Amino acid sequence: MLQLDREAVRAALPWDALIEALEAMFRDGCEAPLRHRHAMPDGEGTENTLLLMPAWRAGGHTGVKIVHVAPGNAARGLPAVHAAYLLSDAVTGAPLALLDGGELTDRRTAAASLLAARFLARPDSSRLLLLGSGKVARALAEGYAARFPIRDIRIWSPTAANAARLAATLAEEGLPARAVDRPDPAGADIVSAATLATSALVRGAEVAPGTHVDLIGAYRRDMREADGALLARATVVVDTRTGAFAEAGDIVQAIAEGAITEASVVADLAELCRGVHPGRRSAQDITLFKSVGWAGEDLAAAILAYRRTGAV
Repeated sequence: MLQLDREAVRAALPWDALIEALEAMFRDGCEAPLRHRHAMPDGEGTENTLLLMPAWRAGGHTGVKIVHVAPGNAARGLPAVHAAYLLSDAVTGAPLALLDGGELTDRRTAAASLLAARFLARPDSSRLLLLGSGKVARALAEGYAARFPIRDIRIWSPTAANAARLAATLAEEGLPARAVDRPDPAGADIVSAATLATSALVRGAEVAPGTHVDLIGAYRRDMREADGALLARATVVVDTRTGAFAEAGDIVQAIAEGAITEASVVADLAELCRGVHPGRRSAQDITLFKSVGWAGEDLAAAILAYRRTGAV
């Protein structure tokens, strides 16, 4: 069985090829039940989460990702998310590859946002506001800079030192990154949030026409990164309706508050990829993409990584 560590997964998933693989998976589909979520106390007063994300294509491949989310790890100096991915042959059940699930998740998460942004962000977007300072945030910064003419990346984090550290790391890579002390969307063409926030960071009253907002972090119903006013103003697209209406705090809380209804979600990512909905209609639109993660993304990324290593 092939084993791919973090660096091997990263090398096997360049942005262009990964976005193309995700687009094909969203367009053509696969079997991907709603992920299993189990809450677990960490013994120190914080709730951890165990996620199981299976997906398969009959006659092709099956895969399952096992994810542990431990918010308390920030205080321990450890990543908040640990994950592993097992790819198998769907016909025989034979295991084919074990991949670093953290890098797989980081890159496919960012790639899904980049795929959505191709339909929803203005092509001339050059100013990125990034909320968050973890591994997904770094992948987002690198991905957006690779796909858009980004000339300014502002980074905010609830822990200022972490924002400064990520900005310095990105600057060393040649990206125009700098830390800021407020999550202020003024002047941003794209706002991308990858945090564990439980109250709104991005407010509708503060977002200018033409902005694209990319919300990644609120994967539970009690979490949110944007207020209902923003969703009410925006053209709202989700990765999958099933996941969004079940788990996306930004969506379910805005519906509960009466700010939007389920009908306010005009499309999912599959409908964008199939041409059912065009995405952005004018330069003045505020667009919003909300993702909670779809197991089909992991399967597409794992198959791509497996094939690009020379496996057959």
